[in-house]
Amino acid sequence: MKKIYLLCFALLGLTTVHAQIRLDVESGLVLGTNYNKIRIPNQGGTLVDIAKELNVKPKVFFRLRADYIIDNRHHISALYAPLTVRYDGNFSQDVRFNATTFAANRPVTVDYTFNSYRLTYRYDFVANEHWRIGAGLTAKIRDAKVRFKNEGQDTYFDNFGFVPLINFYAGWKPTERWGLLIEGDALGSKQGRAEDIFGGITYALGEQANLKLGYRVVEGGADVDRVYTFNWINYVSVGIVVEF
Repeated sequence: MKKIYLLCFALLGLTTVHAQIRLDVESGLVLGTNYNKIRIPNQGGTLVDIAKELNVKPKVFFRLRADYIIDNRHHISALYAPLTVRYDGNFSQDVRFNATTFAANRPVTVDYTFNSYRLTYRYDFVANEHWRIGAGLTAKIRDAKVRFKNEGQDTYFDNFGFVPLINFYAGWKPTERWGLLIEGDALGSKQGRAEDIFGGITYALGEQANLKLGYRVVEGGADVDRVYTFNWINYVSVGIVVEF
């Protein structure tokens, strides 16, 4: 992470021919989760898929990214992406979570929070009228919390940590206004994996503003000594990107 910060500061200190600031505001609906498997602690807890056991309602989300672009190819960006998904219903079996047992067939609420803060450097290898393709590195700070609650019990487990990711971007504009885009951060290891990927269409409102519409998926988790968590979250996303 220190190397990424040093690289960003070095680039900001360069005398540049051309620099831009871009603001990317994204919102939409979290439609649901294909799975959200939790076992806390990993030894002694109950493995439960709250996406299968409980109900979740669509939820509005938002994300904000600020991008500093140097000479049309070097991108330094900061992302703020908060998210909390609420599940409710009844477990079909007793569930042991964080040293507390939640009995079957009793109303329970689970709040799954996964806030993300990221600093990214990306270099565009291809940057022309029709194509933009790039890759880079992302330093991600994960601020996660899982809370189980019923009428008589309330317990939570939180986790704060650093995750390095590979950033990628591929955009194609076959016409002056319309385009296709896929971008994201992803990386896997023996202990776990993380993917945050958007795919969709873009439409140019003018020289300095673009709309985007598509699908976003956040998937991943960890299997370590303290916890076992893996989830898949589906988003319908719309956003506006403005350059200054």
